[in-house]
Amino acid sequence: MKADATTDGTQRQLGGQNDNLPDRLLRDGPRSLSDAELVAVLLHSSCRRGLASEIANDLLRDLGGLAGLSEVDGHLIDRPGVSKVRAAILIAVRELAARLGRTKLLERQVLDHPAVVANYLTLRYARADQEVLGVLFLDTHHRLIADCELFRGTLTRIQVEPRQIFREALRYRASSIALFHTHPTGDPTPSEDDRAFTRRIDQAGRLVGIRLVDHLILGGLGRWTSMTRQGLI
Repeated sequence: MKADATTDGTQRQLGGQNDNLPDRLLRDGPRSLSDAELVAVLLHSSCRRGLASEIANDLLRDLGGLAGLSEVDGHLIDRPGVSKVRAAILIAVRELAARLGRTKLLERQVLDHPAVVANYLTLRYARADQEVLGVLFLDTHHRLIADCELFRGTLTRIQVEPRQIFREALRYRASSIALFHTHPTGDPTPSEDDRAFTRRIDQAGRLVGIRLVDHLILGGLGRWTSMTRQGLI
């Protein structure tokens, strides 16, 4: 029998009574279930009794926790006990969560809600094992027009030309932009290169009349840094 942490940090043994996980979720609410138990609910309908909890625990352990689900793909079916249906359910839920996050973001002013932006981006890049740099294109009210991943892989900000960013901004007729990039190390602390790159894009934006409103650095496990909140923009 295996243990998993609940949302309040306590340990709960998985197995046995977990055959009634859907009933517990409906009776006590989703916050009463641990990460592994929530995953087990997704797998519950297509698993024999008790197997869902075992698969959920093994999956989260191998992925390094719940954040690992952000990067799952069709290769899940290569895992023992994960059928095409189960893999499709997990991927579909992940995608629905990302789309819900984007819907919420569309309703808000990005400049005023960096946490909402970070949460949306974390759903997509929580476990990026290589550096990703992208841009959010905003209208005059700082609402999202589009988001675009521009670079992926090993790179330095010195290699990223401002004209590549602002060419896309002009194509979307954006009034302002917000940059984001991942730190595969998991530490979202801005480096000196990050600071210099931010200043460079900020200055270039002023020349073309497109304001840089923020630069978000995404670390691991929901950790992030807003350059605006840090007073760097």
